Amino acid sequence: MTTSNYATERETTEGKVFTVTGGDWDTVVSGTDPINDERIVVNMGPQHPSTHGVLRLILELEGETVREARSVIGYLHTGIEKNLEYRNWVQGSTFVTRMDYLAPLFNETAYALAVEKLLGITDDITERANTIRVLMMELNRISSHLVWLATTGMELGAISIMLYGFREREYILDIFETITGLRMNHAYVRPGGVAQDVPDDAIVKIRNFLKMMPKKLKEYEDLLSGQPIWVERTKHVAVLDVTGCLALGVTGPVLRSAGLAWDLRKTMPYCGYETYEFDVPTHTDGDVWGRYQVRLAEIRESLKLVEQAVDRLSKPGPVMVADKKIAWPAQLAIGVDGMGNSLEHVAKIMGQSMESLIHHFKLVTEGFRVPPGQVYVGIESPRGELGVHAVSDGGTRPYRVHYREPSFINLQALPAMAEGGLIADVIAGGASLDPVMGGCDR
Repeated sequence: MTTSNYATERETTEGKVFTVTGGDWDTVVSGTDPINDERIVVNMGPQHPSTHGVLRLILELEGETVREARSVIGYLHTGIEKNLEYRNWVQGSTFVTRMDYLAPLFNETAYALAVEKLLGITDDITERANTIRVLMMELNRISSHLVWLATTGMELGAISIMLYGFREREYILDIFETITGLRMNHAYVRPGGVAQDVPDDAIVKIRNFLKMMPKKLKEYEDLLSGQPIWVERTKHVAVLDVTGCLALGVTGPVLRSAGLAWDLRKTMPYCGYETYEFDVPTHTDGDVWGRYQVRLAEIRESLKLVEQAVDRLSKPGPVMVADKKIAWPAQLAIGVDGMGNSLEHVAKIMGQSMESLIHHFKLVTEGFRVPPGQVYVGIESPRGELGVHAVSDGGTRPYRVHYREPSFINLQALPAMAEGGLIADVIAGGASLDPVMGGCDR
């Protein structure tokens, strides 16, 4: 004779009710609930306000618990890497700057360093050009982290921080516009140096920013760090320890938030970073809270780097290599209509010898030749290791350029962070990776 684990079910206004008299709860429920083993599949994105761009997440849910997560990319594919094969080496700067559109100056610098390595002129880059590159990259790092803080705050319900983060970023974009003529997609860092020197009014704006920004960071922390909801949504959420980061190739603030102080500016310096004083912030929790703390600390370190770079600019010097066979025309003067070159600049070019004018024309239209070979150059972008594998067949155009893009690599970690957690924590975990789909889908 068998004993029933539950009484006969009865229908009520609240639905089916049964009384358990013993036995394992899961066994009891599975025997009486026909939909116990069913799971729902949800598409989050690609058009979703909380997916940092056109990213599609396929989530298999059991209640509000994520049992399986898959990332689907490719919705923003631009074909930039393929397009580089049809433009000369200098024109490539105008393409790569559009990849990770929140960190355009890093895309440009990595590309320029790779081309310079192929040309064998890495040591010929002027001290002033390297200083300006460091200055621009660190300002860009701050602006990128501000966008992360703003958008992540908005996604977790902290609307005010979204407004403040974009407000301070506007000031940096204003500095960029003063120096390069554009707020983003600058094509400012070019093989051989930079397009033009930093004007005096930009130096004034940068120094004003250095005075203002530390107070703003304190305001952000006062607003968020002690806020119970922010703490609940970030602490012990989307944990990925250092072993998981290394297994998945994750770099940048996510890796450093797990305790490993791996930063290419320190471990494999470039652009003279070894001559600057700065620290590599780390955290030990490996969660969303740790990534938040690391990025705020990185902004403070970038401010220190910007201040050192600005001080070094007091010493004048050239911003492009001396070799006229490579040096793209720099120090261009804009015409009175705001477009094209000034008449004085055109007159200077036309007043040179015919041979010089022909060479100038060929350099701009055809470009310089790069010796055959292949190189890999890695730099530390706001999202992690940004690498460029460039291949030359000896012509005036790249044979192949491929980017190791941290957004693409880091997205591999999303299932490891999300599975077993709540669907609400998918938003927090995904945001803490700081993916930019322009870099991922290139």
